[in-house]
Amino acid sequence: MSEFVVTEDSFFKVVYSKEASLLKIIWNGTQTHESYTKAFLSGLDFQEKCTENIDNFISDIQKQGVVNPENRKWFEQVALPRAVNQGLKRGAVIFDGNVFKKYYLNLILQATNVYKLPFKFFTTEKEALAWFESFNR
Repeated sequence: MSEFVVTEDSFFKVVYSKEASLLKIIWNGTQTHESYTKAFLSGLDFQEKCTENIDNFISDIQKQGVVNPENRKWFEQVALPRAVNQGLKRGAVIFDGNVFKKYYLNLILQATNVYKLPFKFFTTEKEALAWFESFNR
């Protein structure tokens, strides 16, 4: 699968794959509110301008630090509704099973349910990609 780096800095990398109709954020460390929103906004702006549909989203949080409540609320109130309105059809998170991350993810899951957005947790990207592909069969 070929990937194109949309933007990156020391805290994140936003990647696009046309073949998988996928936008992915790979997190690194604990983000400030500015870096957290910058990652999502760069992805959302790319999704909006992209001539191809972007159906799938992966957030790889294996190396992400703690997400503060302000960032989570911003995601739920700004990023998520915009992504869905721009055509996002499903989302996945890659994580290591950490109990604190699981709490955060369960809150995110509740928010995605409001938009009826299929959303699952995986331990590998390969599993998430197979799940996305199952929608095309």
